[in-house]
Amino acid sequence: MIKVVGIRFKKAGKIYYFDPLDFTVQKDMDVIVETARGLEYGKIIVGPKEVTEDEIVSQLKPIVRIATDEDKEIYMENKKKAREAFDICLEKVKEHGLDMYLIDSEYTFDRNKLIFYFTAEGRVDFRELVKDLAAIFKTRIELRQIGVRDEAKSIGGLGPCGRPLCCATWLGDFQPVSIKMAKDQELSLNPTKISGICGRLFCCLKYEHNVYSEILEKMPSVSSIVMTPDGKGKVVETNTLLEQLKVELENSKHGEIKIYNIHEIKILEDKKCRECCSNCETVAEEIPDELKELED
Repeated sequence: MIKVVGIRFKKAGKIYYFDPLDFTVQKDMDVIVETARGLEYGKIIVGPKEVTEDEIVSQLKPIVRIATDEDKEIYMENKKKAREAFDICLEKVKEHGLDMYLIDSEYTFDRNKLIFYFTAEGRVDFRELVKDLAAIFKTRIELRQIGVRDEAKSIGGLGPCGRPLCCATWLGDFQPVSIKMAKDQELSLNPTKISGICGRLFCCLKYEHNVYSEILEKMPSVSSIVMTPDGKGKVVETNTLLEQLKVELENSKHGEIKIYNIHEIKILEDKKCRECCSNCETVAEEIPDELKELED
């Protein structure tokens, strides 16, 4: 087992493990750490704990020191200078006529590098822009192109639910989200109703998907034959969230339909398409290109 602490460098940013060495540290403490980019100022989000070697995905770097008042002043000054650099870079982008949208800028703690984040439709030749910026700021310049989800995370905003975006407030890592998740949750496949302000599928589709998957494993599909407390019948409708299904009873003269919970029925013939079924004639529903573009 290896002792680590989890550190975050941005609000809602990814959490990275570092070696606490012999420092007495705890959650919410500010520290200076060594990273691949140089010295960085971060906050401990996960207090000291032990993890297995398998959980360490890259070489564990050490905490250099607990942040002092002077370090905090440097950190705040860096943020101020980064905002000023952002405005200057905007003007330079216009001067060079580059088709790119500047999103954010930041200095490393030791100011050895100034990083600009931008979005663009395609590749951008920004070599001349980098030369101009390097001459102005007298430090290494890095321009990093990011995707639309990272753009939303950086800018922030309100989601259709009326709450601040998950990615901008607490979601550290983006998880893959697929159209299948929306279908399993019986949501409308209208792109405007299942995509966020970034233009990709809602991240929140991932949150409850495991629950829906477990229920769907037990839930017979429509047209399946089941045995109910009132006799044999055919499933005509399912409600995954309530774990209920409507069954048309065979022994009913007028095709009576009743609602049952999953645990009240026994599946006699499941019409659910199985991938392992070699003679399955069901043709998989093709996903329109406009929906495929929402996946990330």
